[in-house]
Amino acid sequence: MLRFVFILALAADVHAANAAVDFDTAATVYQDAAIRQQVRPSLDSMPGQIRRLFEGDSTARLNAEQLAAVTAAAKRGFRIDVFEAPALNEFADHLDPVTVRKTEAFLASDLGRRMVAADVAVASLDQASIDKVMSGEITAPTTPQREAIIDKLERASRSTESAVQIFLSMGTAVAVGTAVGTGSDPIPVAERSHKAGEESRAALEENLREPLRRYLAYGYRDLSDADLKHVLAFLESTAGRRYVSAYVASMNAGFEAMGRRCGEQLGESLRELAQAQLATTQREDVAPQAIAPPSPKPR
Repeated sequence: MLRFVFILALAADVHAANAAVDFDTAATVYQDAAIRQQVRPSLDSMPGQIRRLFEGDSTARLNAEQLAAVTAAAKRGFRIDVFEAPALNEFADHLDPVTVRKTEAFLASDLGRRMVAADVAVASLDQASIDKVMSGEITAPTTPQREAIIDKLERASRSTESAVQIFLSMGTAVAVGTAVGTGSDPIPVAERSHKAGEESRAALEENLREPLRRYLAYGYRDLSDADLKHVLAFLESTAGRRYVSAYVASMNAGFEAMGRRCGEQLGESLRELAQAQLATTQREDVAPQAIAPPSPKPR
């Protein structure tokens, strides 16, 4: 708790001059929505996911030592203390007093509390269970009417679009951070990554939409159809739309910051490994050749 207070105070000094709402107000909404509790469980799986991205990149061709550096860098980068300051800054920038008042009223209601509890519960599932939910192996009872409501909830919460944006921003941040860490020019790296991301955005959204609907349906399985309609009514209201925008911007900023930190750590590690390899090669090049023993003299 003391660390969280310190982060809030540190970020508030930077942010106070241009906040749409004051920092403490944004932090209250952040806490009432249990955003930290939803983000933290996902961070444990990030080192493995980042490593798999590099393993699947045929152009990278990293060896075992370099892949170990990827894992170590992701562990240092994807941490809640790296996430929260930029996430809270962005959250405050996108909120306004009316949105805060109406959002707080909703979150304080019985339905709001149950919705947040459901969000935290599904976010806290282990990665294997989440994968099964999103693939349809684990499902919740449903009806055509309920599926229609879930579809509207997914679109109102911008789940798919925000997930894809976070993924693309995070990927670019890792690439740019790696360039900075290795001493390369980050500008062309950012341009290539952004172009590749835009080319893949539509396909990513198409592939993710149905899995995220399943995720929502399973997470809200204990909420009635009437409950879901009330949640949808809030999300589709002016305040709800503004809150969703603030939430999406907050997530994007936080994951982008973690991706950048991961990339910078990785870049430094790869540079150190390259320097060590160069030093080893140079030592081998200048090492004296073995002296052959003299030929025996004929008797």
